[in-house]
Amino acid sequence: MHFFYDNRRLLAGVLLSAALLSGCAPKNNSQGSDQSSADVSTSENNPGGDVSQPDGSSVTANGSASLPEDGSQQAAYDFSKPCPESPAVDNSYFADAAFIGDSRTEGLMLYSGIGEVDKYTSIGISIFKLESKKAITIDGVDYTLVEALAQKQYNKVYICLGVNELGYFNDQGFYDSYCQVIDDIKASQPNAVIYIQNLIPLNEDTIAARGGSEYLTNEHLRVYNELTQKVAQEKQVVYLDLYSAFVSEDGQLPADASTDGVHLSGAYYKAWLEYLKTHTVSYETLYPEGGAAE
Repeated sequence: MHFFYDNRRLLAGVLLSAALLSGCAPKNNSQGSDQSSADVSTSENNPGGDVSQPDGSSVTANGSASLPEDGSQQAAYDFSKPCPESPAVDNSYFADAAFIGDSRTEGLMLYSGIGEVDKYTSIGISIFKLESKKAITIDGVDYTLVEALAQKQYNKVYICLGVNELGYFNDQGFYDSYCQVIDDIKASQPNAVIYIQNLIPLNEDTIAARGGSEYLTNEHLRVYNELTQKVAQEKQVVYLDLYSAFVSEDGQLPADASTDGVHLSGAYYKAWLEYLKTHTVSYETLYPEGGAAE
């Protein structure tokens, strides 16, 4: 089913997003159509090096921080801001990581060179169906992506969703559902660093030229990025700003980055991986008291 862009509905969505409460509302049960393909696989682990911070402290490649040069106590991690750049890790860092997402994440797994990594992906999946659609089969049993994730313990969980949701025009539902999913991942993965990846921009000119859906706009995508940053701050998880790393001067995905305006070419999937390798943080840095915030 195709949804068509409506300026009035989008304006209402923007106004709704600005008025969202700081806390998360109960889980939203919105539904939508999609097709799926999923699977689960594996890899290894290792970082190194350190980088100076503005306060004089240093952060190692795994994200742990030393005390500032003046000997004062380490500043708390600022969940309201995107994850700062860190020294690059190698692919083995993702050996104990899980990736949750739609076809864009599937492309990252296939074309970035990341290697064999556990993925919980489904083409066309949305945050609204992440906990209801049985998209993965393990040993003959069908699971939702969140249920499948709970079958194994991870030290890092990466999540990137939102493009398929643009056609719902349900900003509040997107926010509420994202909050619920993060709560459920925390419950099943208590020792994991959770990374929320915001949305890489679209190229609207390419989408229009190929007769793509009119609801696919960067204006609404930016609203969703604001909402996911709000979720990261509310739920005390790491926010990765992919949008800023990929947006061109005209506010779009570069024209050479995609043949359909949505999915990336191989070189840009590799750039996505390089961004992830240079934006890491340790569990101990995030939660120095030894436990993630509820």
